[in-house]
Amino acid sequence: MSDKKPLILVDGSSYLFRAFHALPPLTNAHGEPTGAVYGVVNMLKRLVKDYGPDEVAVVFDAKGKTFRNDLYSEYKANRPPMPDDLRVQIKPLHELVEALGFPMIIQEGVEADDVIGTLALQAAAEGKPVVISTGDKDMAQLVNEHITLINTMNNATMDADGVVEKFGVRPDQIIDYLALMGDKSDNIPGVPSCGPKTAVKWLDAYGSLQGVMDNADAVKGKIGEKLRASMETLPLSYELATIRTDCELPLQHNELVRREPDVEKLSEMFARLGFKSWLAELQSGEAAGEQVDAEAAQEAIEDAAPASVEVDYELVLEESELDAWVDKLKSAELFAFDTETTSLNYMEAQVVGVSFAVEAGKAAYVPFGHDYEGAPEQLSRETVLEKLRPLLEGETPKKVGQHLKYDMNVLKNHGIALAGVAHDTMLESYVFDSTATRHDMDSLADKYLQRQTVHFEDIAGKGKKQLTFNQIGLDEAGHYAAEDADITLQLHQTLWPKLQKEDGPQGVYRDIEVPLVPVLSKIETTGVLIDPDLLFQQSSEITAKLAELEQAAFEEAGSEFNLSSPKQIQEIFFEKKGFPVVRKTPKGQPSTAEDVLEELAEVHDLELPRLILQHRGLAKLKSTYTDKLPGMICKSTGRVHTSYHQAVASTGRLSSSDPNLQNIPVRTEEGRKIRTAFVAPEGYRIMAADYSQIELRIMAHLSGDEGLLSAFREDRDVHAATAAEVFGVGLSDVDTDQRRAAKAINFGLIYGMSAFGLAKQLGVTRPEAQSYIDLYFARYPGVRDYMDQTRVAAKERGYVETVFGRRLYLPEINARNAQRRQYAERTAINAPMQGTAADIIKRAMIAVDQHLAGREKDARMIMQVHDELVFEVAESAVEQIRQQITEIMCNAADLNVPLLVEAGLGNNWEEAH
Repeated sequence: MSDKKPLILVDGSSYLFRAFHALPPLTNAHGEPTGAVYGVVNMLKRLVKDYGPDEVAVVFDAKGKTFRNDLYSEYKANRPPMPDDLRVQIKPLHELVEALGFPMIIQEGVEADDVIGTLALQAAAEGKPVVISTGDKDMAQLVNEHITLINTMNNATMDADGVVEKFGVRPDQIIDYLALMGDKSDNIPGVPSCGPKTAVKWLDAYGSLQGVMDNADAVKGKIGEKLRASMETLPLSYELATIRTDCELPLQHNELVRREPDVEKLSEMFARLGFKSWLAELQSGEAAGEQVDAEAAQEAIEDAAPASVEVDYELVLEESELDAWVDKLKSAELFAFDTETTSLNYMEAQVVGVSFAVEAGKAAYVPFGHDYEGAPEQLSRETVLEKLRPLLEGETPKKVGQHLKYDMNVLKNHGIALAGVAHDTMLESYVFDSTATRHDMDSLADKYLQRQTVHFEDIAGKGKKQLTFNQIGLDEAGHYAAEDADITLQLHQTLWPKLQKEDGPQGVYRDIEVPLVPVLSKIETTGVLIDPDLLFQQSSEITAKLAELEQAAFEEAGSEFNLSSPKQIQEIFFEKKGFPVVRKTPKGQPSTAEDVLEELAEVHDLELPRLILQHRGLAKLKSTYTDKLPGMICKSTGRVHTSYHQAVASTGRLSSSDPNLQNIPVRTEEGRKIRTAFVAPEGYRIMAADYSQIELRIMAHLSGDEGLLSAFREDRDVHAATAAEVFGVGLSDVDTDQRRAAKAINFGLIYGMSAFGLAKQLGVTRPEAQSYIDLYFARYPGVRDYMDQTRVAAKERGYVETVFGRRLYLPEINARNAQRRQYAERTAINAPMQGTAADIIKRAMIAVDQHLAGREKDARMIMQVHDELVFEVAESAVEQIRQQITEIMCNAADLNVPLLVEAGLGNNWEEAH
């Protein structure tokens, strides 16, 4: 190994399981299991002591399936579910890892092994020593002159010679070895009865798996028969056992810089988990490398230690008990409310029970739809909902909930219009700090209340065998549902005082996010009309086009190949055709990633990459929209109903899912055709009202640059105006190329585009692109000043704000790592514009909804996409509604430049543009 400090890559998932099974079942004072957390953190502390690494990462498996499940549906199918005592330790472990200053990576779609393999080979390719801390034998395939393994539980290290000594094969034969033996725990087939000795014997004789397969007929006896019977599945076993080393990751190996430990957070967590000796170390400054104020540490300990949680949860089965609770709710100023249902699909869900709370620690669940065999007798749904109707539909008492839009939607299925929504804890958390945590109830309870709540999977199970709520026993269901209401109330009591201290965020929450909830609910349950026949026709056309593209690609390549196979594309591009290598994978192979194909198509003007990109784009369009949308039409309404998410995008923008309306492509003819299938019902037209260049207008307002302000005030073509300024020509003399360049500069600078990025987009040299940027800032000095001032303010405050006071915190704005810091700086400049645009369209939606209240026959809002609102408008009211809505949207904000809204009409969404 080199004298350089190695990159340390820790297989966190491997150690989590091993620590759980190896150590005694430790618990803290409150009975919470802590043994696995203790074991893993102890190993991390040992690594720090032994190596003192500057570059390190702890990698965990993500939840859900990986690409191996796509290859083989039975992969890991036989594994038992994770024990509850282990599952509840995952969150605190992740928090401790980050508090200790370790970069942590959890990448969806791949396993921890693949992330480690990718990072290890990246570093090794640059000659950097790598130490992988793991107990997993599969990792031996990664060992080479730069990469060694260490088992931190017993401190045993393994280099290439060590691999041979332990397994009897070289590192480059480990995958063959694993494929032959298979793996019962992972359900990798292998060859039945082939153990380590047999695998080593075969590989000694034939060199590789392929060699074994080529000589299968020479293997005698029963084991030979089993080998020959496994021939078809051995390539699959090989692929399943192979660690991927070309994953797309959020961080490169040289960005894995260990940070200073968060002493306050560690104090809180060590106290809560009962790790007294580590807490003592922390107080003495040993762990953090500096002296800690003892009084401050003691305060942190007292704050962190949760009080013993005593709850009084009631299961309401008698009408008299319900009446008592109704009286209690009537006299309350505010109560927490939640529904339990049969489905997450709000259009299909039926309510099977409701829960509420008026004081912390006390809550009730009223079941009325649990229909499992032997279920106790419950009050009827009609009885419960009718008794609650005046409370739920009244403006008082006020209600608080967690993601109340969903409850609002499902109550509509039973004829109840929920009103009086004063607070939503998901939105309180999101507006208070959109980046601090996820905003689901379990995450919020953990972060703000230090409470480990009962998860739905704990009582319902997982996967195909998961129960719906009506099938869950009332004892378990009652505690779970009552806890939801109780925790929601406690979260509100914790978060609302925090928000009240901040005028800007409080205003965004009170005036924008909470009033938007019923507006979005109305849009969602209204839905949009889809023409399935048109989509079926488009699918057929795309299928034919895909076949044409495939044939054209075969002709261009000179042979048939799989257009989805990177390996086959690699062979044709770089071996057969001799295309230039743009970039290499960590394994040193020429890359065929999408951006590489784009560069080969655009910069090098090559037809085959262009054909493959077109094929990929159309195939995705077909699977995501033209094939899928018809199946999403609701049977009861005949319309498609999306879900809008207020608490996902950190900048405040709405996102949507099932279907994702924000991602319907509009740059290609086939993409635009999809919008033609979004149609108006008989007697109506589709109206699309779109803010024009809203982010540039916000930039003019924020920067106060006179050049930009005057261009918008005088209603000039801002891109042409910019071109005239930058290129020093008259407005009437601006040509198409100059306007295109100016447009790229205008939008590029908002998104933090560098001279390199601009050069690539415009097809010019980097010095030329830099000269354009310099000219732009010379002509619009206010923009440069705004950007410089924003960076400075963000570094000082740790956040940026929109015009309306929405905050985006930037935890990496002062990071030592240059790439992270620069990304945070770009975000600091862009977020106020994106966030203000989001605030403006939300304010417009609220105002438009108020204007149209009671006039649903004239017009109804059916979609929000980017900077656009889409309506169904009665033909008899088209011109009046268009004028009114345009005016309302233009008045949604008072900026130093006018807002411009373009409202088009058509029989379908595409025609309305």
